[in-house]
Amino acid sequence: MAIILNIDTALDIAFISLAQDGKLLGSANNYRQKDHSAWLHAAVAQLMADSKISVHDLDAIGVSIGPGSYTGLRIAVSAAKGFCYALNIPLITIKTLEQIAWQGIYSTDEADSSKRDSHENRETLFCSMIDARRMEVFTAVYNRQLSEVIKPHALVLNQHSFEDLLQGHKILFLGNGSLKFENICQNAHAMFKNIAPNPLALATLTYRDFVGNNFAGLAYTEPLYLKEFFTRENEANEKG
Repeated sequence: MAIILNIDTALDIAFISLAQDGKLLGSANNYRQKDHSAWLHAAVAQLMADSKISVHDLDAIGVSIGPGSYTGLRIAVSAAKGFCYALNIPLITIKTLEQIAWQGIYSTDEADSSKRDSHENRETLFCSMIDARRMEVFTAVYNRQLSEVIKPHALVLNQHSFEDLLQGHKILFLGNGSLKFENICQNAHAMFKNIAPNPLALATLTYRDFVGNNFAGLAYTEPLYLKEFFTRENEANEKG
C-alpha cells in the first residue's frame, strides 16, 4: 500500500491530492494563480486533516515538474522537496505535458492501445500543448502507451506545424496551448479536445513510478523550465 501526496502548481489552476495506490482519497484546487504559494501549505494541512491521514503515513511525494509557470514550478518543487527531506521519503516527478496526454488518452472512446482508424489505418497520437505566450507553446507528442514520440520542447506554431507527423497519424491536441493551434491548423487529421485538469492524472502516474521505484534524485531535482527566456518573462508578468 502506498499513500502519496501529489502537488501541482505548474499552471493557472493548482491541485493537490492524496492518493492510495493511485486512487484518490481527496483533493483540493486553487483557481487564483498568484495565490498558489499562500494557498499550498494551508491546503495540504486541511486535506490531511479531512482525510484523517498523518504526514508520517505518507510513502512519497509526487510533483508536477513542468514545463509551466516559472513561479508555480518553484513553489511546487520547493514544497515537495521540503516534505521529502523532513519525512525522509522519496520524491516522484512527473512532466506536466505527460499528465495532459494521460488525460487525453483516458478520456477518449478508443477501446485499447492497439486500436487504429478502420478506414485509414492511422494510429492516434496525443499532443500536449502549454501556452508559452504569443504563438509559442511547450509541447510533446505521446503514443497511447505514454511513450514520447516527440520529446518536450518549445515551439513557435504555424499552420504547417506537425505536418509530417499528421501524414501518417491522427493527432489529438490537448492543453491550453492547443487553442491557438486550432485557429490556424487546417489538417483534417488534427483533432482538438478541451479537457479540464484532473488530479487523477498525477495520482495515477506517481503511483506508477512508485511501483517501479522510479524516484527523483532529491538533491539535484530542478523544475523542467525548457526555455530560460520564457521563465524570466513569465515571472515578470506574474509579479506585475
